[in-house]
Amino acid sequence: MFQSTEQKNQIILYIIRSNLRRKLADLCFELEKSGENMSALDATRAELALAILFLNKAEARDKICRAIQYGSKYLSNGEPGTAQNVDKTTSLARKVFRLFKFVNDLHALISPTPPGTPLPIVALGKSKNALMSTFLFLDQFVWLSRTGIYKNKEGAELIGKISLYCWMAGSTCTSLIELAELGRLSASMKKLEKKLNNTDKYQNEEYLLKLKKSNDRTLALVKAVMDLGVAAGLLQLAPNKLTPRVTGGLGFLSSLISCYQLLPSSPKAKTT
Repeated sequence: MFQSTEQKNQIILYIIRSNLRRKLADLCFELEKSGENMSALDATRAELALAILFLNKAEARDKICRAIQYGSKYLSNGEPGTAQNVDKTTSLARKVFRLFKFVNDLHALISPTPPGTPLPIVALGKSKNALMSTFLFLDQFVWLSRTGIYKNKEGAELIGKISLYCWMAGSTCTSLIELAELGRLSASMKKLEKKLNNTDKYQNEEYLLKLKKSNDRTLALVKAVMDLGVAAGLLQLAPNKLTPRVTGGLGFLSSLISCYQLLPSSPKAKTT
């Protein structure tokens, strides 16, 4: 028996959310059983299942729209035309995806950090959560202004600038966190290499796991630096260098990285 209606609803919601994952797992099991006899149709089904799993994420759809937005900014280079219209309309549409998203960082802000995390990294992490939560909260007022609900134009412009400064500062914190974590990973990998002595380190699971984490953090660092450039470009802090085309290019590449980070892992199987 369920203790409460709320608990019952939470279980039902969990079942609905995990439905796609179960279907994908069943399909992967079928593919593993078929082995080398797997047909091209089965492989296509598996890839489509992964695509559905990816596209059903609200975050993934937001990042696809972000790639369209900044790709259009790159093409328009700030000049009036179709590309600029796509940039503006997609930017407005993305803000709907981000409604109440500030709750995620707010939750992370008040949640405990993993034991053993150095104090400077903890401080940077909490600062990042506070800044990103503020950015996403204030960005809702920008959406309200663009839809005509919030009438104070000057106030909306000021709020928009403050939110972008929060995003830029949050991206700076993210960059510093990734740099610090990469330093910690590098030190632990060197210690592990000494332990392994003359054995092949690429055959060691622990080393491979640390290497994957290092690659993931390097990619996250590149993305954070790009986002820092995008925020500075939108604030026009260096208009001669961070032109609309440069800002759009950085935003487009950052969006592609985000999409890659959200991709589900594909099953390994041979096709005939």
